[in-house]
Amino acid sequence: MAATKELKAQARSLVGKGAARELRRQGLIPAVIYGDKKSPVTISLPFKDAQRAIYDGGFLSHVITLDVDGTKHSVIPRDYQLDPVKDFAMHVDFLRVGKGTKLNVQVHVNFINEEASPGIKRGGTLNVVHHTLDLTVNADNIPDSIIVDLTGLDIGDAIHLSSIKLPAGVTDHSHEDDLTIATIVAPSALKSTEGGEAEATPAA
Repeated sequence: MAATKELKAQARSLVGKGAARELRRQGLIPAVIYGDKKSPVTISLPFKDAQRAIYDGGFLSHVITLDVDGTKHSVIPRDYQLDPVKDFAMHVDFLRVGKGTKLNVQVHVNFINEEASPGIKRGGTLNVVHHTLDLTVNADNIPDSIIVDLTGLDIGDAIHLSSIKLPAGVTDHSHEDDLTIATIVAPSALKSTEGGEAEATPAA
């Protein structure tokens, strides 16, 4: 699990489109903290900090600490809005995270040991079906990634969720039966050769 990031923020009392536009002119973006059976808190974030956090990757799958005028909140970003033309951050929604909170998040899949895959050595290609997995996790123990070991996999082999060892406390949230994560597919040259041989074989 990665170290928890911290963002500085400040409380705001004015809401609405006019107030949001004024914040953006000041280099801030509006945001809100909600959940955990507490009243929502409207805040503003420095534009540069929010923009960097969003584009660093994994923004919606990591718990962060929001320091709001000296009061710290443990939260996870649940949604954000971008300007449709410039891709600038416009608004962020944060969900409070209490002790023992379970979250549904998307976690990146990391494939290792390609050099130990006979299929890839023979020119096969790793065909990734799912780059991320929908998982239910403990808020205080969100994995950075799920590791898939390609050692020993040959052309035609498929990696299913059932063959992956998930970290303790992590469960599948995809609702699909034994999700296919990736396959090792034959190179196009091999496919062409096999196809040509099949066509050249006379009918019985």
